Amino acid sequence: MFPLDVGASMTPSLVTGAGGFVGPHLCAHLRAEGDEVIGVDGSDGPDLLDREGWFSLLADRRPAVVYHLAGWSDVGASWRSPHTALRVNAEGTRNVLDASAAAGVGRVVVVSSAEVYTRTADPRPKSESEPIRPATPYGASKVAAEVAAIQVHDAGEVETVIARPFNHIGPGQSTNFAAPAFADRVVAAERAGGGVVRHGDLTARRDLTDVRDVVRAYRLLALHAPAGEAYNICRGDAVAMADVLGWLTDHATAEVTTEVDEALLRPVEIPVVVGDPTRLHAATGWKPRIDLDDSLTDILADARQRAEIRD
Repeated sequence: MFPLDVGASMTPSLVTGAGGFVGPHLCAHLRAEGDEVIGVDGSDGPDLLDREGWFSLLADRRPAVVYHLAGWSDVGASWRSPHTALRVNAEGTRNVLDASAAAGVGRVVVVSSAEVYTRTADPRPKSESEPIRPATPYGASKVAAEVAAIQVHDAGEVETVIARPFNHIGPGQSTNFAAPAFADRVVAAERAGGGVVRHGDLTARRDLTDVRDVVRAYRLLALHAPAGEAYNICRGDAVAMADVLGWLTDHATAEVTTEVDEALLRPVEIPVVVGDPTRLHAATGWKPRIDLDDSLTDILADARQRAEIRD
């Protein structure tokens, strides 16, 4: 059945975690490409640990493709609840995979994370051959989910493709993440007629991709990528967080200054995290289309809109 021709309609496509940050962007992109979309979230679908619920849902809807985005996504909180993170991301993924196999799904795109890689000070781009040695319980839970995906694929039960996105940004992202947090503080200063934006370490460099480019990669992985493999989703270069905050303050509508807040400094900060997208490019032809300025423009507009709603 796979790979499909470019532009082919994968009808219907089922998206788990459709109500999160990435889910709405993916659903919008799939619909724009002509796919019928079934969006499932915790509020209107089974819990990831409800195995029977997933078998029932997928047997009823029988999608051609499942994009599995749902899961535990809070890296920091995984330290406080490592067993829960592991169960949700590993056992939950296995439930979706087994139910997909039973329903005759053509392919499952399992969204993992670059958190599976070793965290080192080595600034070289990480390829898929990088050692798997996660530093967080969240990363460990994603490794377990990947292993489940490879097992069902190798057993011939259902085709799987593993996506390993690096840092992605865009409108709708939680302020638990740096770029939207910066934007919220800039907007607060704007609305006060000027002020100080406090921040932590800005020397870290991260590989930032717009979420709308990321979801485009997910669909291309479903269409084209050889199954049973993992694919980095990233730009292949890194930007300093100082440049991100600097862009936002430069585009503020009032005088905004910045100041280090020691409470926002992390005990350990990896200087550079950058990925190698070569395998993804070779398999799908994907390249990012949205540059950082456009991403930050939309993030700032989103922060201003949220501030108006709060009023």
